[in-house]
Amino acid sequence: MQDSMFIGLDVHKATISVAVAAGERGGEVRHWGTIPNRAETIRKLAAKLGGEGRHLHFCYEAGPCGYGLHRQLTEMGHDCTVVAPSLIPVKAGDRVKTDRRDAVMLAKLHRAGELTAVWVPDAAHEAMRDLVRARATAMRVTSKARQHLQGFLLRHGRIYPGVRAGPRQRQILRGRI
Repeated sequence: MQDSMFIGLDVHKATISVAVAAGERGGEVRHWGTIPNRAETIRKLAAKLGGEGRHLHFCYEAGPCGYGLHRQLTEMGHDCTVVAPSLIPVKAGDRVKTDRRDAVMLAKLHRAGELTAVWVPDAAHEAMRDLVRARATAMRVTSKARQHLQGFLLRHGRIYPGVRAGPRQRQILRGRI
């Protein structure tokens, strides 16, 4: 473990806060800095920290940024763990959350083996998941808009005669009831 380094990343859309924990137990844990969230910057970070033959172990919380960072780091030959935010152990009363503290905490817990990894889908699976979620959202929004419009028409004494009208409404419109 002497040649290992554990890196905690607090990932956001524009920036990544980086903390580094030395491989040995009780070793130094420090905030390394904040870098832009771009592929070339991450490649430079890994090259700089991985010098002298060190084995790097990265970790970050799963979030809206997806799994691109995980894919990039594993393609470069480094270990990378994506962690469920709800499964990160938190001390009672520790409510102050900053990017710096989160990154340091991730590095410490990763070195101690206290983090639970989530399953990371491949690019095709992630794309399909995004498509299914987008379709479900569009269907939900369409249904809600239809309900709002039908309510508006009803408040103004109109009933929509289209295909979406129920059987009773169609009978009323045809003058049978």
